[in-house]
Amino acid sequence: MRIGELAERFDLAPHVLRHWEAMGLLIPAARVNGRRQYTPDHIVRVMTIIRAKAGGMSLEQIRDMLSVSDPAERRELLRRQHAELERRLQEISASKALIEHIMRCRADDFTQCPDYQRVAEAWNPREDTCVLPS
Repeated sequence: MRIGELAERFDLAPHVLRHWEAMGLLIPAARVNGRRQYTPDHIVRVMTIIRAKAGGMSLEQIRDMLSVSDPAERRELLRRQHAELERRLQEISASKALIEHIMRCRADDFTQCPDYQRVAEAWNPREDTCVLPS
């Protein structure tokens, strides 16, 4: 497939694929009559890049993940990213619980809600312990 087709499949601009090629994230496509021709392997690679970016990895980290030849080194890189995702999921969960509490709160000013104030007083930002009453 051509660059426009691959880009369209993932809702990307073609220049993004060119940039990823220049950064070493995407293996340059073979050229036929001067035009890039992408294969199913490129589809897998683009999907991997997009998912890794969505998971918070930088393009440099993604390049390292894709290019490292030592499986143990790759696992360690992924282990660190997994730990970061777990941390972010806990933050998101705590934020979601707080929003859900505010949505249920009957106080005119939720910041004056006794339960909400207890959460604020007990919150430990270092551990991000935000426990709401049921």
